[in-house]
Amino acid sequence: MKTTRLYLSNDTSSLAAGAGRLADAWRERPEIQLIRTSSRGAFFLEPMVERDMPAGREAWFNVTSDDLPRIVGGIGGTPVTEIPFLEQQTRVIFANFGITEPLALDEYQMRGGLKGLAEARRLSPETIIEELRLSRLRGRGGAAFPVWKKWQVAQQTGAEQKYVVANADEGDAGTYCDRMIMEGDPFRLIEGMLICARAIGATRGYIYCRYEYPAAARAMKFAIQKALEAGLLDFDDYPFDLEVVVGAGSYVCGEETALLESLEGRRGVVLAKPPYPAESGLHGKPTIVSNVLTFAAIPNILANGGAWHASLGTEGSRGTMVLQIGGRVRQPGLVEVPFGLPLRDVLDRFGGGMAPGARFKAVQVGGPLGSLFPESQLDIPICYDAFAEAGAILGHGGIVVYDRETNMVELARHFMAFTADESCGKCTPCRVGSVRGREILERIQSGQGAAEDLMLLSDLGETMKTASLCALGGRAPYPVETAIKHFGEEFRQGVKFTRPA
Repeated sequence: MKTTRLYLSNDTSSLAAGAGRLADAWRERPEIQLIRTSSRGAFFLEPMVERDMPAGREAWFNVTSDDLPRIVGGIGGTPVTEIPFLEQQTRVIFANFGITEPLALDEYQMRGGLKGLAEARRLSPETIIEELRLSRLRGRGGAAFPVWKKWQVAQQTGAEQKYVVANADEGDAGTYCDRMIMEGDPFRLIEGMLICARAIGATRGYIYCRYEYPAAARAMKFAIQKALEAGLLDFDDYPFDLEVVVGAGSYVCGEETALLESLEGRRGVVLAKPPYPAESGLHGKPTIVSNVLTFAAIPNILANGGAWHASLGTEGSRGTMVLQIGGRVRQPGLVEVPFGLPLRDVLDRFGGGMAPGARFKAVQVGGPLGSLFPESQLDIPICYDAFAEAGAILGHGGIVVYDRETNMVELARHFMAFTADESCGKCTPCRVGSVRGREILERIQSGQGAAEDLMLLSDLGETMKTASLCALGGRAPYPVETAIKHFGEEFRQGVKFTRPA
């Protein structure tokens, strides 16, 4: 009997869409060989099944077990290269996704993996950092700090021990690219961390994985073991020890000092800076803390050169940005494009517009601390400088779209309540301010707001922005303020009286 090889994603989001049930139904079918791959990120098409055809891979969308005969027969498939959601992207970090088996090191190497590490082994630490400087890579998190500057500080700081830490505590609503990398291309993260270790002279590394990502933690542990067996963790003069540590479920541990406190076994609370971790981090030693997406960008830079990376994007935002589109859109999924594409184009071309029956109201970019954009502001380009000028953040690239059914007062209350729940309690502006903000919004929501409450929210927000110790308190007012700015009438409806003097 002729066997047909089929490819099916094993990503957590794909499993949630039914890929696991499909695999169970087909596991004992003798006419097929089922290969579990990473995901292409087109989650609106999942479960998506692919097979090799004479002209290349073809795909079948939203597959059920009854579709097997036509897939085996090669009937009704779509060439993967002609899927609009994918063909309009520029995939660099996610180039392997949907193609390789996540834990197959040989496949990773065949597609160019480990070339960056080989180049780093050949270069001096100073030259590695110079390539990063030329690349103009900025951290793919909230601060967007130039990566090379952090590496240079750590490299030039003398210490008998240095560390590399991957911040995989991906807690922003609507973000999942770090999880996808750990589950779907784990050797890329390991390679990026090894290049960093080589550049700064680190001998130990940790992947601080979010508690809610058990599949990612398992994949990383397995990949580390395979890398160890292949000798990848050995430099010429010292070994590099790499370990996965599972977090405790705290959102604030996405902040680097709180993460390091947790990694040392203490409660995750934010510390005042300076000193910065690059000088004095884990156990008081020089430590590079970057998120998974940042480390995953490093191998291609070393393999292709810093100038190559700098040729993509805009003046202040070089390379590609990974966006995760969700909410009330027709096509939720992961998108990688060079910086500079307008937000409107991202929603129309990749999000596919609004979900059936939904009408656009607002979009939030950058997680629960991100600003809200109305329709009139959708032409803003996806880049750090434009967002900063608008008082917004790109953050980790999460995009959540809201429709006309969304109550903005309830949404604002939800965001402030989130900050109150997740505050580490270290500083008063965040610990107390978020609770007071939630209480004010609850009064307005119940129709018992006073005329002074909106001004009180504004004053409270300014205090939190200027005096909070970290971005949780400092950014918490932005979604509330932009909701009031663009949808003020919904808030004024809850203001019923003037409070006596």
